[in-house]
Amino acid sequence: MGLFDKKYCDICGEKIGLFGNRKLEDGNLCKDCAAKLSPWFSERRSSTIAEIKEQLAYREANKEKVAAFEPVTTLGYGTKVMVDEGKGLFLITSASNWREANPDVLALTDVTGCRVEVKESSDEIRTKDAEGKSISYDPPRYKAKYDFYVNVDVNHPWFSEMSFRVNPSTVVVDPIVQSLPAAFGGPSNRPGARVTKADPTTNARYVEYRKAAEDIKDALLKARDDVREAALPKGPVICPHCGATTVPDASGRCEYCGSPVV
Repeated sequence: MGLFDKKYCDICGEKIGLFGNRKLEDGNLCKDCAAKLSPWFSERRSSTIAEIKEQLAYREANKEKVAAFEPVTTLGYGTKVMVDEGKGLFLITSASNWREANPDVLALTDVTGCRVEVKESSDEIRTKDAEGKSISYDPPRYKAKYDFYVNVDVNHPWFSEMSFRVNPSTVVVDPIVQSLPAAFGGPSNRPGARVTKADPTTNARYVEYRKAAEDIKDALLKARDDVREAALPKGPVICPHCGATTVPDASGRCEYCGSPVV
């Protein structure tokens, strides 16, 4: 078959337009069907037609969970974490009309871990010489850039991580430039200026978004632990693995052999 031969979607059967093909391990997927997959799913190219059909069936069934979802707690800015404590469920979405977007609804007990990640990068600040050419300062100066992510590890058949940026826009922190007396180099744009990296924790936006990320992590883990604790037996039980009479710990495991009891 030639490069520009007509292709058909192996899911819906519709003809795939130019540049609209999404390759599968054993077939082709149109962009409309691809848009129905979970936004957290990243293994499309290595997935089979059968696996994609299975996921799309799951995504269709997920619509009923979205319709019944009643958020009690909502955290975040552009991307929001919503928790339905009554049903022990949560979802993460950046859609303004989230019910129409069909975000994945997961059980809080599916959360296996949660961590905050601060990503730092830098851009050089440049100046111009007498001829108007862009040049580096001496010594070079860099503005630091920060983004704050929450990474949620989950036990789910179609993805294992839900990672999202908390801050709506990147936090930029300029360096501290201290001019030295003329005898030691003169104004701050000449050799001899003392340049130091600013402490980002003195930046109000850095502090705000870092705290927001930590609050999301803490709230999600607490909601998960509350559901687990509520499901624990109120008294001693017999461990099905070692036969001991045990009071399960907070994770539902036998205090003697460490095996799951509930």
